[in-house]
Amino acid sequence: MHIDLNADLGEGAGSDEALLGLVSSANIACGWHAGDAKTMQQCVRWALAHGVAIGAHPSFPDRENFGRSTMHLPPDEIVANVLYQVGALAAIVKAEGGQLSHVKAHGQLYNQAVKEPELADALCEAVRRFDPALRFFGLAGSGMIDAARRAGLTPVEEVFADRGYMPDGSLVPRSQPGALIEDEEQSLAQTLSLVRERRVTAIDGSSVPVNAQTVCLHGDGAHALAFARRIRERLEREGIAVRAMAA
Repeated sequence: MHIDLNADLGEGAGSDEALLGLVSSANIACGWHAGDAKTMQQCVRWALAHGVAIGAHPSFPDRENFGRSTMHLPPDEIVANVLYQVGALAAIVKAEGGQLSHVKAHGQLYNQAVKEPELADALCEAVRRFDPALRFFGLAGSGMIDAARRAGLTPVEEVFADRGYMPDGSLVPRSQPGALIEDEEQSLAQTLSLVRERRVTAIDGSSVPVNAQTVCLHGDGAHALAFARRIRERLEREGIAVRAMAA
């Protein structure tokens, strides 16, 4: 049994290099919610040194609110915005002797794409036009996965170690109680259930089937690095290999 562990990097958390020794896929911010050219280059170099799959992490144009503002942009603008960001990171990756592996949207761009088919289709269209061989990370069981398949992309179904789940398999909105799991033991138990059993316990206590292919470990929490170490050690103890989906 194996699983991919991914983390969002280049966002100023200060633990990027250490996290790259624990995850198998890195989603690197492309400058529109965080990061800049130098940060992108440094993260790419670290990722290559650790043999970690490199992905682009595009956002809405929203540095002021870290990509968390709701926006309603026309599909052609979404396509152009995503191409701009993915292309920038891909150029750095190529210059450093690597290859871009995947794309994962950030923040509100990701959240809205889960619920807005037109936005999800525009996201996937941008990825398809840039390179149809790139894998597309999206919320497991959501419309993002359907959009990727419609575009002829290979979807990678993502689950979250530290987020609460609704009975329909969607994430508990951050505005509601139970959205974030603060207890490390609970997060660890949820991760193991997702990986081994492909199931998660929703906030109402029901057991929900989830196709977990990659687990997101948030890199910006106060205890992100220590928690990432715990998850990695526990998975290895359980005989679960950590490797990128593209490996």
